[in-house]
Amino acid sequence: MQNNEAPSLVPKERGRLYGLISAWLIPQVPPPLWRRAVAAAIGVVMAMMMRITLLGVHGGVGATQPFFPAVMLVTLYAGWRWGLVPLLGGALFGWWLWGGRDGLPLDEDELSTLVIYLVCGIMVTAVAEGLRGAMRGLALAREGRAEAEARLRVTQTAAGVGPWDYDLETGELYLSPAARKNMAIPVDAEIGLDDLPRYVHPDDREAAFAAVMGAIERREDYEIEYRLSDASQGERWVHGRGEVVRDEDGRAVRMIGLNFDVTNRRRAEERVRESEARFRNLADSAPALMWISHPGGVREFVNRAYVEFAGLDYDSALTLDWRTRIFPDDLPEILKAQLAGEASRAPFSLECRYRRADGEWRWLKSFSQPRLDPSGAFAGFIGIAFDTTEAKQAEAKLTGINELLEERVAAAVAERDAAQAALSQSQKLEAIGQLTGGVAHDFNNLLTVIIGALDVVERHPDDERRRARMIGAALAAAKRGEKLTQHLLAFARRQPLKPQVCRVDSLIAESEGLLKRALGDAYTFHMRLGAGVRNARIDAGQFEAALLNLVVNARDATPPGGEVTVESGPVTLAKRKGDLEPGQYLRIAVRDTGSGMDAATIARAVEPFFTTKGPGQGTGLGLSQVYGFARQSGGSVEIESKPGQGAVVALMLPVVDGDPVRERLPKVDHIQAQTPSRVLLVEDDPQVAELVDAMLRDLGHAVVRAGGVDEALARLEQDREIQLVLSDVIMPGGKSGVDLAEQLAATRPGLPVVLCSGYTGGDQGRARAGDWPFISKPFSLETLAQALARARPH
Repeated sequence: MQNNEAPSLVPKERGRLYGLISAWLIPQVPPPLWRRAVAAAIGVVMAMMMRITLLGVHGGVGATQPFFPAVMLVTLYAGWRWGLVPLLGGALFGWWLWGGRDGLPLDEDELSTLVIYLVCGIMVTAVAEGLRGAMRGLALAREGRAEAEARLRVTQTAAGVGPWDYDLETGELYLSPAARKNMAIPVDAEIGLDDLPRYVHPDDREAAFAAVMGAIERREDYEIEYRLSDASQGERWVHGRGEVVRDEDGRAVRMIGLNFDVTNRRRAEERVRESEARFRNLADSAPALMWISHPGGVREFVNRAYVEFAGLDYDSALTLDWRTRIFPDDLPEILKAQLAGEASRAPFSLECRYRRADGEWRWLKSFSQPRLDPSGAFAGFIGIAFDTTEAKQAEAKLTGINELLEERVAAAVAERDAAQAALSQSQKLEAIGQLTGGVAHDFNNLLTVIIGALDVVERHPDDERRRARMIGAALAAAKRGEKLTQHLLAFARRQPLKPQVCRVDSLIAESEGLLKRALGDAYTFHMRLGAGVRNARIDAGQFEAALLNLVVNARDATPPGGEVTVESGPVTLAKRKGDLEPGQYLRIAVRDTGSGMDAATIARAVEPFFTTKGPGQGTGLGLSQVYGFARQSGGSVEIESKPGQGAVVALMLPVVDGDPVRERLPKVDHIQAQTPSRVLLVEDDPQVAELVDAMLRDLGHAVVRAGGVDEALARLEQDREIQLVLSDVIMPGGKSGVDLAEQLAATRPGLPVVLCSGYTGGDQGRARAGDWPFISKPFSLETLAQALARARPH
């Protein structure tokens, strides 16, 4: 049988009483001063009362003996300093009894007795002080032990550790409350060693009991884990261990040990095993190669796909050197990348060809991710590799298909661009064709004036007044023709861009005739100009072309008999509106009475190639070009329309300060005197060459003529007296006047060159960008004279 309490050498009641007396007589904390003084006084008084009570106040017998207990008790309670108080009190009391009260001196025996008393009293005080220190130390040790035992019990209870003690000689078993709790044994149950097996799970009972009994019989340590039979809280596991305690002779006398609940650990281990099993099943079912490696690169785990690709057993696959399986051409680069990736301890990827177990070369793309142990230290890599052979083959095929597709797309784009260009040109020609009647009418009128004036001059050469009037009329008609040509070139987008400060209302007024001709007689045309003297920085030709585009669009959207109105006026924006910042703007609007547009059409109206016209009737570029012009000029386009209510398309252009550019008309009667020179005239048109030759000679120059660039170079080689070159830009033979000027700049840098052209395309951009004076055809005698003057060195 066993005792539920731990063995003890001191009975509980005696120990408690002893502890109380010790704590009262020898307090651990020194009492306050007044209590120590009271204790000393009480000791002296009690000793005196004992002497007087027993022997009275006569004689000196027993005068000091009652003070020894007082000295000891006061010293134990208050310390040796206060123990001297009753010691000295006894000496004074003895002196008083021996004759001091009567003023008699002490005799020799009395004095010797007093000295012996004091010596013995000091010794008692010293012994009592030593006992006091020992008792206080013992009490402190007892308290420390109690606290340590309490902490141990708390720790064991918190940790679930249950100690036990078994006496090998008596067979007495002690189980702590924690040990009982771990084994689900009631606290008040009387239990012996033979009773323990019934608390163990039947499946573990025989093995556990055999291990414990075998250890007891062999007097050796043991350690075992078993399940409990109590399954009310689920399956529970207990870890038990025992250790033999031997006496001084080496004889085994006791076995002590402990048990603790390891259910959570067992469940965690089971979860880990289940997790590992799931991971392995998942990894083995994956079609990709998977592995886990140590820091040195040695494989710790590989999956089934890895083993099958290697064609080895599992253990051999773990130690496979993959360098023997990599395609020789890929090996150097892969080794370099692998070393760099592993050294970085960061995620990295590799891709190359590997030889499979059947000898076929396969592309594998691998991804390696570093893994860390619970302490955060690097523990190796986790890797996965996918077979990308089919993807590589498909990529190669796709590359070939893409190349073929690119060729076909390029051909299709070229065909589309050609068709688009043809369509655009056709539509431009259509627009020009619509203008033909009006333009032909205007040109016939101009030619009538010019021919008629020349005829009058020819018939009346001596009539100076009539001749001057007719020549002025002819020149004015010619300038009107030049202006009409510029409008047509602007519409065809053949004019070079040249933004200038322009008075918008003047440009619109000058374009009125062209706009009316484009609109036709079937429509009513109105102009309401209100911009006044306000200006905008724009390219005049582009503006006129944009305005013409808007008018043509308005005509196409309006049935015959409708009205088209061009309006202009100032607008102030107080806050941002769409693309426009706050500020002053000119609003140039074209209003029609046509079919109008819905919101969806307005939203896409300025998109390139968007058109509401039927197939072959529009490019969808008109409004896109107008919008591009407006944005390049710092403005935007606004559209207001509703189905059936017509449309208003407005150009919004920023107002700028400054004086508008004024066109200077040639004055033939203010020609500066020219220094006679030898001029090489390069012109392929005989009639133009004849006229320019006459103009040069009229200015006093000698003229040498050439019909092309090669002929001009030959003339320059033959005639070293030539001092200036006047050349048309567009020339036959594949070389232009700009080519001639550039070659002369390299071979004869001091020779002046003047370029002229009646065509705004081709090399005119190069001509204008050069350092040579440039004049546009047709030009007046004064314009020619000024260009020659600018070309000659001063």
